[in-house]
Amino acid sequence: MSPNLFVRLWVMMFIQYFFWGVWYVSAGPYLSGLEGWTGIHIGTTYAMAPLAAMISPFIVFSTQVVLGVLHILGGGLLWAAGASTLGENPDPSTFNGLLLGHFLCYMPTLGLSNTLCFHKMDNPEKQFPWIRVAGTIGWIAGGFLITLAALDAADVLRESAAWMFKLGAISGVILGLYCFTMPNTPPASAGKKVTARDVLCIDAIQLLGNPSFAIFMICSFIICIPLSFYYSFAAACLADVGIEGVTLKMSFGQVSEIFFMVLMPLFFTRLGVKKMLVVGMLAWAARYALFAFGAADPASPVTSMLLAGVILHGICYDFFFVTGQIYVDKAAPKEIRGSAQGFLVLVTLGAGMFIGAMVAGWIKAENTIDDVADWKTIWMWPAGMAAVVLVLFGLLFRDPPVDDGAESTEAAPIEDDPGGAEQASTEEDAPAATDTGEEEANDEEDEPPPHIMPIEGE
Repeated sequence: MSPNLFVRLWVMMFIQYFFWGVWYVSAGPYLSGLEGWTGIHIGTTYAMAPLAAMISPFIVFSTQVVLGVLHILGGGLLWAAGASTLGENPDPSTFNGLLLGHFLCYMPTLGLSNTLCFHKMDNPEKQFPWIRVAGTIGWIAGGFLITLAALDAADVLRESAAWMFKLGAISGVILGLYCFTMPNTPPASAGKKVTARDVLCIDAIQLLGNPSFAIFMICSFIICIPLSFYYSFAAACLADVGIEGVTLKMSFGQVSEIFFMVLMPLFFTRLGVKKMLVVGMLAWAARYALFAFGAADPASPVTSMLLAGVILHGICYDFFFVTGQIYVDKAAPKEIRGSAQGFLVLVTLGAGMFIGAMVAGWIKAENTIDDVADWKTIWMWPAGMAAVVLVLFGLLFRDPPVDDGAESTEAAPIEDDPGGAEQASTEEDAPAATDTGEEEANDEEDEPPPHIMPIEGE
């Protein structure tokens, strides 16, 4: 791959996640300040991305032209969603409907952008991580810009704060136009018939006959319910207790993610799959406990505990989601790996986080009286959920053979994801590229790498 093409792909990936990250984190505190908006409304807002993640596999697109069109449409819908919050008594249903339309355009582009990159690489295993990290940097840059422009300040005017959506929309249109200049990329499925069996991951569902795989998928689904609390209300909590520059401070999670991603091969060698997953789950329970006690007294928050909870994102995401992707890649036969990874995304960052966002919104509403949130009680709910899943997983899951873990070690650097955001998404979230070098280079008719939402908020 030429240096010129590398730079062009890097810029594309940077804007891809800047588009999302520049508004996603700060939207929570902003919407919390709108008259009449409750935790249920905001929980619904953060359920739109997971809902779109469940629907988007049925939207089969390809080529850089369609990628450009989707970004432009998504940018226009995001602008309209932001504008809908500026009138008197803004309607949550209108905003969330427009946001769902935006995410239906945006979510398919996560997989398409990865596919475009893989088609242009001659050594994906070495080249893709360096391009994928641009997405994390783009997400961080979006948060930095919001804080630098003081759009997340407590006293900012609504008209000014709404520029977070406009900045995202503008970057989306720019990215769409930029995609039209990218080298021609044929459809990944050219010559292949896409069947309902492929889209619905029917082959991957058969893997549930393996008890350990079934335990992993069930626990992954359940633990994504408390995960949604973080994306929906972490930024709002920090803003509510008086922490300034919330959007920038939330990006500490992405910085942590990059740091732990570099160390993952070392941890894999020493810990193996099960212990890595257990550490990730333990970090989630610890994170929510830190939030609960750090925000127990809003008048006197323990800032160090709250920021430690944010920084734990690197372990929460890398040790669980990235390790999980590698485990699935090794557990599934080669011919259905793509389907298995798609099934993981559907179960976790789709169904799990959708239900989680709705549950988080309900619990937030139930524990808010006269616009004053009981953050300790709110955060103890996901802490307890994560702890229960941790115990069940530790007792029931069986580690794969040692040679599988050794192979997985080599794959770890490929699974980079910012955030999504964490993504990840997942929060979030990145393709399962363990065998990309072999499969993409030698068999272009193989399934394209599945996308994952960055776990950003993460």
